[in-house]
Amino acid sequence: MQVCLDTLEHRGRGWEQSFSGTGCRCAGDVGEDEDMHADYRSPLLGLADAVSGGGIDAPVAAHYGSFVNEQRTLEADEGFVDLSHRGVVRVTGPDRLTWLHSLTTQHLSDLPPGRATATLVLSPQGHVEHAMYGVDDGESFTAHVEPGQAAGLVEWLDRMRFMIRVEVSEVTDELAVTWRPAARVDGAPYSGYTLVSRADLQKYADAAGPACGTWAFEALRIARGEPRLGLDTDHRTIPNEAGWIGNAVHLDKGCYRGQETVARVHTLGRPPRRLTLLHLDGSASRLPARGADLVRDGKVAGFVGTSARHHELGPIALGMVKRNVPLDATLEVDGLAASQQVLVDPEVGLHVRPTLR
Repeated sequence: MQVCLDTLEHRGRGWEQSFSGTGCRCAGDVGEDEDMHADYRSPLLGLADAVSGGGIDAPVAAHYGSFVNEQRTLEADEGFVDLSHRGVVRVTGPDRLTWLHSLTTQHLSDLPPGRATATLVLSPQGHVEHAMYGVDDGESFTAHVEPGQAAGLVEWLDRMRFMIRVEVSEVTDELAVTWRPAARVDGAPYSGYTLVSRADLQKYADAAGPACGTWAFEALRIARGEPRLGLDTDHRTIPNEAGWIGNAVHLDKGCYRGQETVARVHTLGRPPRRLTLLHLDGSASRLPARGADLVRDGKVAGFVGTSARHHELGPIALGMVKRNVPLDATLEVDGLAASQQVLVDPEVGLHVRPTLR
């Protein structure tokens, strides 16, 4: 993740195609904090053909004419996505990395400048309370979070300061989040995010274009199996269920809040639930409601999170499925058939050998 305005070669948009219908279901209450950005509306909604999103992503564009073409643009490592409604938190001070290392799930004490990372804040019982994605520049650690979540994270971090040389602040009003496929690092999860000055957001769009909407971004994110906190998870989710082990949780570090649960489930294997990529029946012209029950043989087997229309895979979604549901079972959600593609092995752990693939 870069904290600068890159010098980019401008590329014009090459389509005028429009598409009617819903391309993504990401709306819903995720426990947003009241903050000064509650009425935020991205200035990039003024770009040609911009159509605003819905729910939590309403402040930014869902698409700019064709979310299908925009997916292809992003897969070609071109363009960018406006995610300027996300919250941004900054931690400064000489003790910032060792302090964050002691509080969160990731190994941060030796984090080199410029390397993007993800880390979680857990409850004492191991449930995920905050997820942040950030980078250190040698002087400060700057991270972005789901819309409306920055104030709550800053408040919690402030309470954790005891005779330590750190300062925590929300800088959402200064920095805007974007995502550029060209900025991704091969093999690095959650890379490609860029922080730019809000004052330069329009200049950035002119340089980094073409602009692509959240519907295209969400379809590719879901296909990668990357969950969004509060949308693809619930208040009971532990990192082992959501595929965050290794990506946002380091297993060879010292104690942090909630570590006992993570270590126990990793050691014994068999997390209670598992994040799953769902391939939905494409004959219907709709997507399931977020939070709808996943059903097997008349019994609730989990819930569905975000969903989208992928330009190659068709309608897809992320679901949280109970561990004892067979991997080859066809589920039903909101009247739609859903087949499973495994993201989290229901058996895997330190002393349990994975049997998949």
